[in-house]
Amino acid sequence: MTTLVDGVLADLGLAGLTGPQLAGDPQPAALASPLAVAECAIASVAACLTAAADLASARTGRRPEVALDTGHVAAAVRSEVWLRDADGRGIDGFAPLSRLWRAADGWVRTHANYPWHRTALLASLGVDDGRDAEVQTTVADVIAARPAGEIERAVYAAGGLAVAARTRSRWEADGPAPLALPLVDMAPLSCAPLPVPPVAPGGLPASGVRVLDLTRVIAGPVGTRMLGALGADVLRVDDPRRPELALHAVDGVIGKASTTLDARTADGRRALHRLLDRADVLVTGQRPGALRRLGLDPDQVADRHPGTVVVTLSAWGTAGVWGARRGFDSLVQIATGIGWATSTDGVRPGALPCQLLDHATGYLVAAGALAALGRRVRTGDATHVSVSLARTARWLLDQGTAPVGRGPGDDSPARADAWRVALGNGWSAISPPGRLDGRALGWPHLPPAYGQAPPDWC
Repeated sequence: MTTLVDGVLADLGLAGLTGPQLAGDPQPAALASPLAVAECAIASVAACLTAAADLASARTGRRPEVALDTGHVAAAVRSEVWLRDADGRGIDGFAPLSRLWRAADGWVRTHANYPWHRTALLASLGVDDGRDAEVQTTVADVIAARPAGEIERAVYAAGGLAVAARTRSRWEADGPAPLALPLVDMAPLSCAPLPVPPVAPGGLPASGVRVLDLTRVIAGPVGTRMLGALGADVLRVDDPRRPELALHAVDGVIGKASTTLDARTADGRRALHRLLDRADVLVTGQRPGALRRLGLDPDQVADRHPGTVVVTLSAWGTAGVWGARRGFDSLVQIATGIGWATSTDGVRPGALPCQLLDHATGYLVAAGALAALGRRVRTGDATHVSVSLARTARWLLDQGTAPVGRGPGDDSPARADAWRVALGNGWSAISPPGRLDGRALGWPHLPPAYGQAPPDWC
């Protein structure tokens, strides 16, 4: 575990720092897998907390003591599973057409949680929409008659999401070149920094830091809400014409304010850049082309908003053919070889016990932002932080497999309830993992209110 944490800290430019004091089982049963899921989950959160403590040291001259319970991590990386409404009910995170399908020569994983992705998927397959059961039967027949690679190409060409199941070696032959980059890439961006707000007495490591959050679903929101738990003022911005799904409209806005702006209009773009004028960190999850049209690619931000830390989150990296593709955790698992590495029978691809690629990458988003802020305090330099789900997948696979027989994960609610907190609107969720100087972290901006904040720093 120490080696994993040390490797992440080296990427962050924090080599030699000591990680948090760990308590609990180093391999929580809920994260049991033939791959090192627990180890990578714990290491990503540990690196984030270590970067937070280093930022506190840079700003105040004092490094807080950091502690982390591994059972808390196991609950936190399944936070969307443990979200509950006032009646104790959760929300299913996957739509009927987001699943694994048998193709003529292998397997295909599709993702159609958003209505526009469902429409594109069905159009690419020549299937009319209708009742879910009937549509699933027709889709299954169409995919079963065609090669997996052909389905992948056709669906992506239509603006949908589908990937063929690959082994790791096949992925390394087919996948994007940026896999050779570090797990967290920290590149110089600009000088002439914006001043970092002073820390009030008793403040948290990121107190007063403003974070503009342009991410969706799980990975980005996990990272930005962790920054909120560590003191940052986080404002999430969504497109009003592409509203978030019910699950993520709660889980994705915990710890932050949430607003909407239509950046496809001139007024919306001006408003977005006014927010960025006063931000310390910009976190993006859009594909490169979309960002350049908005003036938000890293080089454009460095020119127009010097001193701003930019964090780029992507599924596949940002270069080559794959860099232009959308992607989600479940798709990256199947494309990179994780599906076959976790298969229980060698016939059907398996899956991780949590959406680890999303959650681990989310904590790496926060770790990178915190490390970059610490660097800005000490040197005046801004940084471009780059992470991707595919690089996190490579990191996980690089740890190898454990002996057969770890068994399935433990989904007992009691394991999660130890870390459950009320959100103030009838909902409850998992609290942020970690303790600073003996005090547990908590969520600000409760109850979470999707899209209800004004587009301003309040």
